[in-house]
Amino acid sequence: MAEKTAKHGGKGRIKLLWRDIKRNKACYGMIAPFMIFFILFTVVPVLMSLPMGFTDFDMARPPKFVGLSNFTTLFLSDKVFIRSIRVTIVFALLTGPVSYVLCFLLAWLINEMHPRLKTLFTLIFYAPSMANVYAVWKLIFSGDMNGYLNSFLIDFGFISAPVQWLTDGRYVLGVTIVVQLWISLGAGFLALRAGFQNIDRSMYEAGAIEGIRTRWQELIYIVIPSMGPQLMFAAVMQIVSSFTAGTVAQNLVGFPSTDYKAHTIMTHAFDYGWQRFEMGYASAICLILFVAMYLLSRLISKVLGKYTD
Repeated sequence: MAEKTAKHGGKGRIKLLWRDIKRNKACYGMIAPFMIFFILFTVVPVLMSLPMGFTDFDMARPPKFVGLSNFTTLFLSDKVFIRSIRVTIVFALLTGPVSYVLCFLLAWLINEMHPRLKTLFTLIFYAPSMANVYAVWKLIFSGDMNGYLNSFLIDFGFISAPVQWLTDGRYVLGVTIVVQLWISLGAGFLALRAGFQNIDRSMYEAGAIEGIRTRWQELIYIVIPSMGPQLMFAAVMQIVSSFTAGTVAQNLVGFPSTDYKAHTIMTHAFDYGWQRFEMGYASAICLILFVAMYLLSRLISKVLGKYTD
């Protein structure tokens, strides 16, 4: 009886889905090209990489099943991978929460501006996530006396000789974190901007009647509870960007970085996947990263769950 009910329930949901697609076929038609490419080039490769992590695959011969061999090698023999875990944790703890709070505060401040200024400042803060800013940052952190930062520090007497910001192991991770924070105002920032725009103005009036007087009280009792979905989306985006960051270090401090000081898990996967073509080993690295991001996303969903109900 339960099986029949489940079958009828499944068929009913499929019918409702088809009915919704027919009713909104124009909307579904507009998102269809993106969804097709997303499924083909994101979903399918991710699903293929999960079992590939348990194989020895070098792209020249068929995959050979090796069980947990890749994972035992990663945690017991691969010292660079262990170092990349530490670097990724430090990187994620510094860039993730700071960038998330920064996105929220900037979106809140921009929301208080004149409509024309809102558009201008949204573009200013979002543009770095779209542009190739590495050439500019290389000029700023150049290791000679003509580098903007070195020139400034020498002129004002803070240092007497140029600092090798991009090659000295003491500075490469810090430089990478600074640049990552600069370009991190991406989709999460836009989602929070949209969340502020969609708050019903009557809620502010009701809050004033209930005794809310300051902007901070509005933020705590009206804004944050009204932006649950946007807060969740921005949090997930920051988790993904902070854990999968590797492009910044590769373009800024080289690959590999000095003494692997800016070598993240994603960089390690890139090394084995696209430099050594050991796709089975690289897939195992990505699987570990995927599990870590999934668990952290579940934790965040529990924390922010009361705002999304």
